[in-house]
This record gives sequence, C-alpha cells and structure tokens, in this order.
Amino acid sequence: MKKFDLEFTVGLFILIGIGCLVVLSIKMGRQEVIGGRGYTVNATFTDVGGLRDGATVSIAGVSVGQVEKVSMQNFAAEVRLRLGEEIELPRDTIASIKTRGVIGEKYVELSPGGAPDTLGPGETITQTEPAIDLIEMVSKYAIGQIEQKQK
Repeated sequence: MKKFDLEFTVGLFILIGIGCLVVLSIKMGRQEVIGGRGYTVNATFTDVGGLRDGATVSIAGVSVGQVEKVSMQNFAAEVRLRLGEEIELPRDTIASIKTRGVIGEKYVELSPGGAPDTLGPGETITQTEPAIDLIEMVSKYAIGQIEQKQK
C-alpha cells in the first residue's frame, strides 16, 4: 500500500510540473491557445522584410498586440494584426514595419493619425510603409560612392 501512495504522489507532482511548464511556455511566448481577446485589423504591404506571425505590434514603443497572420494576396503581403480591445485606431493610422535591435527582429509600429472616426474589427489600414532593406540601402550607398570617385 505504501508503494502505491509513493508512486501516486510522484506521478501527481510530475503532472503538476508538466502543467506549470505548459502554462509558463504559453505565457512567455505570448501565444493564445484559444482565440484571444481584442479584435483584428488588416494591413497590406509591398514588402514585409521577414515579418513573422506572432511579432509585436506597438504604438509609441508600447506593445498593443501581435501579428496574427502574414499571407500573400494579389502579389502583396497581407498582415492581420490582433489588437487589444481597449485600442481604438483612427482611420488614418499608418502601419510601418520596423527592425528592433542588432539581431533584426521585425515588428509593426502603428502611428495613429487624427481622424475622428476609428477602424472597426476586420477593416484595413490603408496607409503602410514597407520594411527597409538595409543590404539594398548599403549597396546603393557603396555604388554611389564608387560612381562619384570615377567622375
């Protein structure tokens, strides 16, 4: 009988430990298991520059949501953003893809405008700025310097 109690107790602790690890990994990864609160808006970009599902969406450096899905529609990148229900975006909001840190983590920065009416769930942000391609920019600068020296 004592062996059964010991095995039961150890098994219970293992199950509790696994449950805690699952909850912790979901919270740390900011992933929602079922649905998620808030609402979604869309934005269409000519280039997302490596933006991934789950990336941060921020306003003035404060996280207000995350990228729910990045897909392609009519040869353009369609990005669905999940925002907190307390966030009300003016209709003239600008969505930009930015790079954070040395590693180059991509995120979406929203710059709210001053329009009196707001975007509703499922609507589209019409003003967007694509990701900046640093390699292309550096190569243009380098080629520009070479062309100037040749003249």
